Amino acid sequence: MPENEPVDPAAPWEYTLYIPNDLRAVTICRRTLRLILTMHGLIRLVDTAELLATELVSNAVRHTKGPAALRVRWAAGVLRVGAWDADPGPPEPPGNLDALTDSEEGRGLALVRACADLWGWQPLARGGNRGKYVWCDLVAA
Repeated sequence: MPENEPVDPAAPWEYTLYIPNDLRAVTICRRTLRLILTMHGLIRLVDTAELLATELVSNAVRHTKGPAALRVRWAAGVLRVGAWDADPGPPEPPGNLDALTDSEEGRGLALVRACADLWGWQPLARGGNRGKYVWCDLVAA
């Protein structure tokens, strides 16, 4: 597309960033997500989306072996942030956020549940690899 052609801000888009099983990838995902949302004019969603992506990707890297991916999708006024990992087992159910405030672990999905408009997970195969996809939605109202 030529640079001077206007872009429809409501048009759907999707990005996927494949990452190694390395904790440094969490920071790379967070910074990449900030850039994507800024370039698409969704700066108001950046802070919450970064928090949620950090939790999802760090769970994927910490609790599984093998590759992972961050997927970011925009469609119909909803931002979906998700993490794929190579473990097909379900994620640990989120605890009660109030009971976890002093805990070093176990807050990830509780934060996701508290901050996202909707969240869930599903088994998913990518490129011949079985695994799961844990996602959350932010409505841009």
